[in-house]
Amino acid sequence: MSTPTTTPALSAPAANAPFEQTTIERRPLRDNDIRIDIRFAGICHSDIHQVREEWGQSTFPMVPGHEIAGVVAEVGPAVTRHQVGDQVGVGCMVDSCGECEMCKNGEEQFCEKGAVFTYGDEGYDGEITLGGYAQSIVVSERFACRIPDGLPLDQAAPLLCAGITTYAPLKRWGAGPGKKVAVVGMGGLGHMGVKLAAAMGAEVTVLSRTLDKADDAATYGAAHQLSTKDPETFERLAGSFDLILNTVSADLPMGDYLGLLKPYGALVNVGLPTGDYAFAPGAVVGRSKVLAGSMIGGIPDTQEMLDFCAEHGIGATVETIDASQVDEAYDKVVAGDVRYRYVIDVATIQPGA
Repeated sequence: MSTPTTTPALSAPAANAPFEQTTIERRPLRDNDIRIDIRFAGICHSDIHQVREEWGQSTFPMVPGHEIAGVVAEVGPAVTRHQVGDQVGVGCMVDSCGECEMCKNGEEQFCEKGAVFTYGDEGYDGEITLGGYAQSIVVSERFACRIPDGLPLDQAAPLLCAGITTYAPLKRWGAGPGKKVAVVGMGGLGHMGVKLAAAMGAEVTVLSRTLDKADDAATYGAAHQLSTKDPETFERLAGSFDLILNTVSADLPMGDYLGLLKPYGALVNVGLPTGDYAFAPGAVVGRSKVLAGSMIGGIPDTQEMLDFCAEHGIGATVETIDASQVDEAYDKVVAGDVRYRYVIDVATIQPGA
């Protein structure tokens, strides 16, 4: 019978407190579980929101991390999807009921019982989940996706959140040849939106406050980049886009952005600003436009996204850091000082350091 294991981890002991390098316990393998030796864990802005309690009360001590890439080290007796040595990734979820309509449709994030998120959430066993800022994790095989050999693990880690968060709405709303897609923001989410939309065959425009990332945008496949500080941008581009993917968490003048859509166009939000959007109903009714939101994606779409990225040579653009740099990296993410995703080399976690 499997026994619990321990692993080095980065833990936030309280809201806004510096990370501590410590040791945590992982559960014994259940029949359908796998144990993953984590190689890299991406830093998502949502990690920062939760560690700093910007989305309400969090549970501490917290081990964040839902952009996990590693190698299968052990499998339970009933595991069929993975074997020891496989490269795999774990994203924002680690459990769901598997029986409701949403789960059966591969949309586990909308599980009627409630999906169990990778960290800071109460599992069905009553235990609080601990995430990927650690050297190993134990998860159900259903929630581990295969990372194709062509994807470097450091570049693959952020795909488990940033990749699927942008891929799912681009797929749903038909980004492809003959479509004009605008991506608002050129950060951790936005740079993936540009890469994916361009690989899908769409004509991509980046809309951002400044043009200091224009060269990067062009390299990633954007045909145009315009500044949203320039009022002429909204006049020039009125009625231009089939789809706008808004990746920023700022309180944008939504009516202005809706004005950039063609009839039947969609503006899809994946950022979560602190305030409410305000717009006149006529901004959507007048030309049958859609204002929508999108939350990550199910496991089948996540696997599809990873395969698509491998086929098209797409990975996240990352800066790899060691465990001692995470607190500083959080401040830099908030300041927008990263191109484009920090990834932790978890081998550098040393308990007691």
